[in-house]
Amino acid sequence: MANLKEVKNRIATVKSTQQITRAMKMVAASKLRRAQDRLLQMRPYAQKLSGLLANISSNLSEDNVSEYAQSRDVKNVMLVVFSSDRGLCGAFNANLFRNTRQFISKEYEFYERNERLSVMTVGQKAFDYYKRRGYDLRSDYKDLFSDPSFAHVRQGAEYVMEQFREGKVDKVILVYNQFKNVATQIPTFEQLLPVEANTEEESANIDYIYEPSEEFVVEELIPQSLKVQFYKAFLESNAAEQGARMTAMDQATENAGDLLKDLKLTYNRTRQAAITREILEIVAGADALGG
Repeated sequence: MANLKEVKNRIATVKSTQQITRAMKMVAASKLRRAQDRLLQMRPYAQKLSGLLANISSNLSEDNVSEYAQSRDVKNVMLVVFSSDRGLCGAFNANLFRNTRQFISKEYEFYERNERLSVMTVGQKAFDYYKRRGYDLRSDYKDLFSDPSFAHVRQGAEYVMEQFREGKVDKVILVYNQFKNVATQIPTFEQLLPVEANTEEESANIDYIYEPSEEFVVEELIPQSLKVQFYKAFLESNAAEQGARMTAMDQATENAGDLLKDLKLTYNRTRQAAITREILEIVAGADALGG
């Protein structure tokens, strides 16, 4: 059995750790509120814009088809993987990487085997993970989370669009954790490029009136819409990360509390055993003197 000093030191260490995890939980909760507010404001707009973009792409004249909507033979595929910059967020990153591995094996094993699959990482953890495994890393954006504004994040979207426009990649898939609630994150795989047209007959027959012109819509609206879709994926991942971190720190705080109870019980038992032993020694000494 450990002595009193060892148990006391362990209690102090666990208390210190519990204070840290409780503080990190509060910080994550504060960041989650801000991230959730941004996401809830952006999500309806992005979803409506995505639907509109698909409808417009299916109704454009052949002469005005956007360069971002042109389907071509898929020779090179790029995955844009959104992760966290830091750890201590439970299985947030591990679950995403595992599901991505399964997704690649199921859908793009041919491209991976023939070195036609590249990865763009958003977040330090994804960069470290795919670099260790020897993937073709086209670019990495590890500082986007420092400023989650649209003006800052869109540089990642512009790089992806440039790669597609120059023919270096033929398909771009966004990989991120979709935020459902504090405890639930859903690994999501969403095609960004080329823009998929809506093939439903009802949408395909919509007669749009373009103002100022169809060419303006193609040149201005579609690129802007792609940046919005990229930004929405970023906000989903950011909110999901804070939710996962808050849940992980809450669980760590509870575990520290349970460990403290066990340690205090051990401390009291050790102290009681020490007192009993001292009493027995005193009684034995008294008996020896009396004898």
